[in-house]
Amino acid sequence: MALNNEIKGKILFTEEQIRNRAKELAEEIARDYEGEEVILLCTLKGSVLWMADLMKEIPLDVKIDFVSANSYGSSTCTSGVVTITKDVDMDLFNKNVIIVEDIVDTGTTLKHLKEYLKERNPKDVKICTMLDKPARRVIDLEPDYIGFTVDDLFIIGYGLDYDQKYRNLPYISYLESNE
Repeated sequence: MALNNEIKGKILFTEEQIRNRAKELAEEIARDYEGEEVILLCTLKGSVLWMADLMKEIPLDVKIDFVSANSYGSSTCTSGVVTITKDVDMDLFNKNVIIVEDIVDTGTTLKHLKEYLKERNPKDVKICTMLDKPARRVIDLEPDYIGFTVDDLFIIGYGLDYDQKYRNLPYISYLESNE
């Protein structure tokens, strides 16, 4: 299905708002890691656009890598069992690692991923999420850098998908149950 000019869902955040927020968080990250190198660890697939916006604005030495971990499989509800399907390629020993996430929902996957990464003895591991959905949290986990907080909605766009569709929308919106 090719996207046309028709708006999908109800727009929550425009591309301009997202990019402006990425710039603000990049400034915060630059202050926190002044003079140091950071590794942005992009969680696939939904975080790619967010990481690209973020990394362009961070005025530090930045390296990137990718990881894929999930607890959903093909379901819309977490199974609680986290699987790493694409591991990190870089050596993380004594490195500043920022996990770049599209949305923090239950926290199950990120808690597991953060613990998994700490086994590699990084200097620091923090989480930067484009969206935080605290209403769904079942794990005691708070992201260090939050783009926007959202209600318990089914979010699409700007990397987030529904059945692998809508990732390429240039905004963040949500689908209502009758769509």
